Amino acid sequence: MATFTTPFVPVNSTSWGPPPPDDTSSRFSSLPYAPFGRSDRMGRCADFTTAAFARTGDATSGFRNQFSSKKGQNANLEFQYKVDSEEAKEFQLVDSSKLASGGTQGSRRFVPQAKRRQNAQRLRQLNARRKGDDTYSNQLAQHQRTRNAGRGGAAGRGGRGGGRGGGPWRDRIDRQASVSVRPDWRRVEEIDLSKLSKGTSPLSGLADNSPPKKVEDLAWCGFLDQYNDQYDKVNTRTATQLKRVETKEFYPVTTTDDPVIEKLAIEGKGNVFATDAILAHLMTCPRSVYPWDIVVQKLPTGALFFDKRDASQFDYLTVHETSNTPPAPVNERDITPENENELLMNTPERLSLEATMINQNFTQQILRSSKYRTKFDLPNPFWDEEDNDGMEPASVGYRYRKFDLGDGIELVARTELHGLAKKKGSTVVTATTTTIGKKKKKQEENPLEVPEGDQYMTAYALNEYDPSYALNAPPARPGTTINWRDKIDNQAGAVLASELKNNSFKLAKWTAQSLLAGASQMKIGFVSRINPKNAYDHVILTTQTYRPMDFATQITLNQGTMWGIMRLFIKLLEDQPEGKYVIMRDPNRAIVRIYGVPLSTFEESDEEEDESGDEEENE
Repeated sequence: MATFTTPFVPVNSTSWGPPPPDDTSSRFSSLPYAPFGRSDRMGRCADFTTAAFARTGDATSGFRNQFSSKKGQNANLEFQYKVDSEEAKEFQLVDSSKLASGGTQGSRRFVPQAKRRQNAQRLRQLNARRKGDDTYSNQLAQHQRTRNAGRGGAAGRGGRGGGRGGGPWRDRIDRQASVSVRPDWRRVEEIDLSKLSKGTSPLSGLADNSPPKKVEDLAWCGFLDQYNDQYDKVNTRTATQLKRVETKEFYPVTTTDDPVIEKLAIEGKGNVFATDAILAHLMTCPRSVYPWDIVVQKLPTGALFFDKRDASQFDYLTVHETSNTPPAPVNERDITPENENELLMNTPERLSLEATMINQNFTQQILRSSKYRTKFDLPNPFWDEEDNDGMEPASVGYRYRKFDLGDGIELVARTELHGLAKKKGSTVVTATTTTIGKKKKKQEENPLEVPEGDQYMTAYALNEYDPSYALNAPPARPGTTINWRDKIDNQAGAVLASELKNNSFKLAKWTAQSLLAGASQMKIGFVSRINPKNAYDHVILTTQTYRPMDFATQITLNQGTMWGIMRLFIKLLEDQPEGKYVIMRDPNRAIVRIYGVPLSTFEESDEEEDESGDEEENE
């Protein structure tokens, strides 16, 4: 039978636990104690390849630093090997490998051979993918040499980029504010657009995202022509030239100059007044990039009028505003008589004027003759029959609507419709697909649409712009630009996706205007230059039809957020005293500021024009 011998256990007669360290009754009393576990990670005791050895000369410093941060590791320092300081000073590591030019041994990186083979294979794949685009690197190098000329060296040293060519800040565009802030302006509020769109702004509590409780039509003015269905069949093979409409008159009238809105305000139909363009601009302002400003006047009755300045660029369309390569302004010193036309045609100002003219001409060309015209109860309020000079108003129907936003806010807006389209029950065109003769799913209805009768439509035009055609522009990397003539017939979704990236704010604004006007269809034409170096002749490549409600979902435009942003601006101004205010976007940051300004602000130019007119009459 096995026997068990009780091991020796020292007795502590003074307290609980093991005996004190000075007690020599235990044979382990002279050995240091250190915790040990099987799961403890064991490292290298010495590593001569680390940067720590090159810096300190201690081969174990890297090992100690790696494990010293772990809990309980400092208790084992007694068992670790300690290098004598005098011996470490005399030790030198001999390395016969060649150092890279311009590098030091301390900053050298050791790349395994398998990693080098992998990197070389990846470079070969990239070069093979370009398939003949070898000239891109040469073009880019030439462009960099051209841009770096006069910057203090070939690499740009001594320029504004901090001595290294500027880096990512070299192509930065510092924009100027749309209007200068004067010393007598009082800042009322500052809104961070990025936080506002995400719902993390401190002011998000004021933004009620619920839809209007009630929508009511107050007046109809103007007339609408019938849409020509032949433009639905246009493609790149049968492209139609865009004609200049020289006998049509357009009226981008602001809120306070509208006689119908003035009459409705006197009758007390609402307490907030604006146009659909101003409302859509504010509702989608988180997507904007360029600076802008809107003037708000608060009357003693508490009524708010949202206006635009007469001298502002508010009514001009932008081109590639949200693109990674937006159009850049031109330095006046680079302009010569030989390259003036080519240099200025792709500046932001010229492109904006070109896009605006294309949009106006397109909206009238796609309509049928006046024989199919539908007139409303009231004529166009801005057209003077006596002073027409052979002109006639454009086909625009002005629909004055009242939106009940709750909390006593009644918003009256002048919205615009551009034509009448036939209702097609068997054809539904969306942003990416077309379904013909199939049973459709129940679609979400827009509460602002007219349920019966002819379908009202809005029309807009997108114009093709290739940044690589701009003078002194960097060569476009293969695959970053889309040629509309090659893709739009078979891959219209890819073209639209590219435009959503480059013109997100413009498309969102058009969609918001269509929703406010209650349009059932939104026609978008794709217009391109006949010659990239000719900004005056264009062709219509195709026309796509979208339902504004579905299109808003496709471009991630939330209607609740739109109304919430508008309610936020209204509530912020309701708490302010009577006077004039300016809502303006920062030119280089996603911030909107509200200023309280004197009543005479922006009226000096009008007074000067009146005085000059009186002097001419007296002469």
